[in-house]
Amino acid sequence: MKTIRRLNAISRALALGLTLATISGTSIAQAADNSSATAPVKGGTLVYLEQQAHTNLYPPAGGFYPNGGILNQITDKLTYQNPETLKIEPWIAESWSTNADNTEYTFKLHPGVTFSDGTPLDANAVAKNFDVYGLGDKARHLPVSEVINNYDHSEVIDPLTVKFFFKKPSPGFLQGTATIGSGLVSLSTLAKGFDALGNARNIIGSGPFVVSSETLGREVDLTARKDYNWGPKDIAQQGRANLDAIKIIVTPEDSVRIGALLAGQSDFIRQVQAYDEKQATDQHFPIYAASTRGVNDGISFRPDNALVSDIRVRQALLHATNSQQIVKTLFSANYPQATSVIAAQAAGYVNLSDDLKFDPTLSKKLLDEAGWKPGADGIRQKDGQPLAITIYVSLPQPQNKEVLQLVAQQWRDVGVKLNILAGDAGSRATDILDPQKTPAYVVEVGRADPDVIKSAFYPTNRDVLLQLGGSSSKVKSFKDDKLNTLLTEISAEVNPQQRLKLTGDVQKYLLDQAYVIPIFEEPQVYAGAPYLKGVSFEAVGRPSFYGAWLEKH
Repeated sequence: MKTIRRLNAISRALALGLTLATISGTSIAQAADNSSATAPVKGGTLVYLEQQAHTNLYPPAGGFYPNGGILNQITDKLTYQNPETLKIEPWIAESWSTNADNTEYTFKLHPGVTFSDGTPLDANAVAKNFDVYGLGDKARHLPVSEVINNYDHSEVIDPLTVKFFFKKPSPGFLQGTATIGSGLVSLSTLAKGFDALGNARNIIGSGPFVVSSETLGREVDLTARKDYNWGPKDIAQQGRANLDAIKIIVTPEDSVRIGALLAGQSDFIRQVQAYDEKQATDQHFPIYAASTRGVNDGISFRPDNALVSDIRVRQALLHATNSQQIVKTLFSANYPQATSVIAAQAAGYVNLSDDLKFDPTLSKKLLDEAGWKPGADGIRQKDGQPLAITIYVSLPQPQNKEVLQLVAQQWRDVGVKLNILAGDAGSRATDILDPQKTPAYVVEVGRADPDVIKSAFYPTNRDVLLQLGGSSSKVKSFKDDKLNTLLTEISAEVNPQQRLKLTGDVQKYLLDQAYVIPIFEEPQVYAGAPYLKGVSFEAVGRPSFYGAWLEKH
């Protein structure tokens, strides 16, 4: 009954737009006074407040954290990436093998696994999943997964053995089978079009939870699957989940999420802003800052736009950006200043901090050399055109508006104007594909594999630079063949050490060309109630509630 009263209270408060710290409930002191249980408590409903609504639950769309936060509870993967060691361990696949050049992979599957609709998760189902993820399905508008490269076809050897073939070496495929983008879904789910997969009830997985109800854009309810018995074999939690249910409630306001948690009206929240961390820790609410181990939060340029086509302009803006000031002003120790294109915990990281030095004097010199002279208002001009660059706020990134506002102040000091547009503007979706309208773009990608750089910068992946032949028909001429060759070499290099070296080469090249300005390493920051135990995170920071439990309080 306490859970029901608590859920009713939070629903009423959200409807009224109230800060939930004002709602009565179990006090923090009461929760803190209870001693921890010696064994997990079974049962209970976890209330999880998410900053944004999910958009689509086609697994390759799981890179968006609200999507991945649901998929991580309702789907399983072929393999499990240990978040501490980053080693690949058994899950639905009990074992695997590959040939010498990583063009063939064979997986032996766990027997007796079923999707929540009762259909078997066998070799045929796995093959069909990866045929779609590796090749896409234009008729259903299902895109190719960014974590799978050079895919050719699958072959079912027997009901519990599946083999995959690749056109060229694909050394990142094994790790790719452990990512959120490779969550396994039933054949009935794969048969649906992309748009239908925005409805959470259409996603049939084999995971420890199932979707029981959904209020589109506001709430998703998950229920534990009682017969679940095939989690990763090397983790502590085995059998069904400890929780009975999870209630995911979309709560955009930062103050409402943290207030609800501290008032005992929710158990777990995502996107804790740096300025809210202290009030949580002061009251003994743990902060979880999980690394995303990928491309750092920063600004990328679209050189097809004449304003940033000159490398001297891009270099000037890189050296006009004071990342240290941004981090110290806005963030906590959980947000390290970037020292390269990718995070220090990422595979293949090299420290390039010397290439990122704040040097406004050098910036002014480079802009002068490029022919941009200060105008009467202080903004540089060339041939009557002001050096004014437009960028959209990225809503998923922490305090992105404030970050861009500081960048704007810093660039203004060297005579460059940064126009910042709202992240929820209706024109954003089309404008960000037009380099003439958005010469700059906010970038960040998480993945614990060197292929993460290709995911961000390659034309047929996220294409953040907007290259010819990529995601935009608006690009007139820009294409960097040297960069693209380096990226494809990373995706196909079989020798692990050479693959890491290539990853370092790409980082150096991206900064030499000043295609990107890394600002900080972006974690996923969560806070939980003191009585919530057993929450874990996959290798790039999405929560797993499979082993979570609520201590009596």
